[in-house]
Amino acid sequence: MTVTATEIVLPGVVEPSGLQVRTRELPAPGPGQVVLRVEATGVSFAEQQMRLGRYYNQPPFPFVPGYDAVGTVTATGPGVEAGLAGRRFAVVTKVGAWASHLVADAAALVAVPDGLDPADAETVVVNGVTAYQMLFRVAKVRAGQTIVVLGANGGVGSTLVQLARHAGITVVGTASARHHALVERLGATPVDYRDPDLYVRILGLAPGGVDAVFDHVGGDGLKQSWHLVRKGGTLVSYGTAADKDSPGSPQMTFLNLFSQLWMWHLSPNNRSARFYNFWAAAFKKRHNEDLAAVFKLLTEGVLTPQVAARFPLSQAAEALALAESRTVAGKVILTGEPT
Repeated sequence: MTVTATEIVLPGVVEPSGLQVRTRELPAPGPGQVVLRVEATGVSFAEQQMRLGRYYNQPPFPFVPGYDAVGTVTATGPGVEAGLAGRRFAVVTKVGAWASHLVADAAALVAVPDGLDPADAETVVVNGVTAYQMLFRVAKVRAGQTIVVLGANGGVGSTLVQLARHAGITVVGTASARHHALVERLGATPVDYRDPDLYVRILGLAPGGVDAVFDHVGGDGLKQSWHLVRKGGTLVSYGTAADKDSPGSPQMTFLNLFSQLWMWHLSPNNRSARFYNFWAAAFKKRHNEDLAAVFKLLTEGVLTPQVAARFPLSQAAEALALAESRTVAGKVILTGEPT
């Protein structure tokens, strides 16, 4: 059977209102593939950068954005266990998930535990793996240590805070004042990121510096993040939000970032500066394993899903605009149904 998919298309550098809706017949799943009926997909910072043509190594326009999805298998291709049909899975796609249906590799599927709401599960697919790997595989933070999480109210940041607190780690989290109550509920000490004395205030909370800083902002503030790290600690950079609206090549932005981190990493001060790349081979091979671990923590109540808002797929433009408004906490979710 053929499936008619509704997809959201990013035609070029446009405002959120410039997103387009199309329908097309999906090809039958090939060897090792499945058709997934999407129940939830997320609006992440990656799509915000892609809209401006500023996401590193994004595909050429036009394309269907959508970094990850949760849905139910409706058809299986040759060589795929037929018993997968009717079961719910998560998948990381990088692009293509803003759709009612998509074709995915069966090997990339991670089973979603029974009883989890699709939107709740969606909040920790890429965000959860990112937070888990940065905390435990890159910085290797231990109980009793102290970290700083920039953007502690965001999708990755709020998950980082919860994972760290569960592991017995003290957390200082930056956020706007409107989100301080949430950051406190998650277990972190909030600091206003707009405060001109932000880094002085953080050092007041951790006079000897901190064991790790998780920085998705980059830009001029990255040097301040580096100065917060004590000897033996790690700066983990995982984005360039400060340069989202900057002119010029995103490739050059990242090359400059990598160069700076590498210089710091090699400096003789017993501190480490690392860039976390979700797609690096060492991390990619552990995606399924680490997402399963995060799902377990979600089912156990260790993690509370942070759903900022839910929109039907047909309202992707409104969802993207809200995500870009910087007024929400958690992740904006698109439900897979077109209306």
